[in-house]
Amino acid sequence: MPDSSAPLIHVIIPAYNEEQSIAHVLAEIPVGLVAEVIVVDNNSGDKTAEVARAAGATVLRENRPGYGYACLCGMTYSFDRPLAEQPAIIVFLDGDYSDYPAEMRAVVAPLLRDEADMVIGSRALGERESGSMMPQQIFGNWLATNLLNRLYGVRYTDLGPFRAIRAEALKKLRMEDKTYGWTVEMQLKAAKHHLRTQEVPVRYRRRIGVSKVSGTVKGTLGAGYKILWTIFKYL
Repeated sequence: MPDSSAPLIHVIIPAYNEEQSIAHVLAEIPVGLVAEVIVVDNNSGDKTAEVARAAGATVLRENRPGYGYACLCGMTYSFDRPLAEQPAIIVFLDGDYSDYPAEMRAVVAPLLRDEADMVIGSRALGERESGSMMPQQIFGNWLATNLLNRLYGVRYTDLGPFRAIRAEALKKLRMEDKTYGWTVEMQLKAAKHHLRTQEVPVRYRRRIGVSKVSGTVKGTLGAGYKILWTIFKYL
């Protein structure tokens, strides 16, 4: 159980066909740190939901495919309750076991110290296992963060999915993206709202299974187009 005096933390994990990895992810979330872990089953065709539920997570179903749809579903669940029962901090984490959930304490630490409103776990600043990111991912990440830095006056090194944000700040961003543009939308809106942002180094490893984005040409091109479109949309 989390410390009753600590800020309430929820973890939202979008998951699509992650039955082989999701139990590993849930097992490594630091004990006592979070109040609730929410796995959003994004129209999986396997046993992702059953495995996650057996591991102790709250499981939601979002039939509309899309990373953003899954994140928005988890947010609605967290915020659709009396204010006193809502989380103070939301952590977003992938379900493919490429992130290191045990590093969650480091990701939320600047928020708990009131030094930041949003924290990005940066794979660029941390250690990456060989082959954990495809060349097109590395280039796309470099291009997108450099555009963000030049156009929005920020200093990001990564669009990493492992991130934490104050719930009140997240509400102000009025997130809209339903698919690949979710992470970049959050970061550019954080800049427009003058949120205090930090990056902390995180490790990154080869995911379990095949990536739905970088593992296919369609996914890679679709994600790249959507990220660039989102960056210019909000200028």
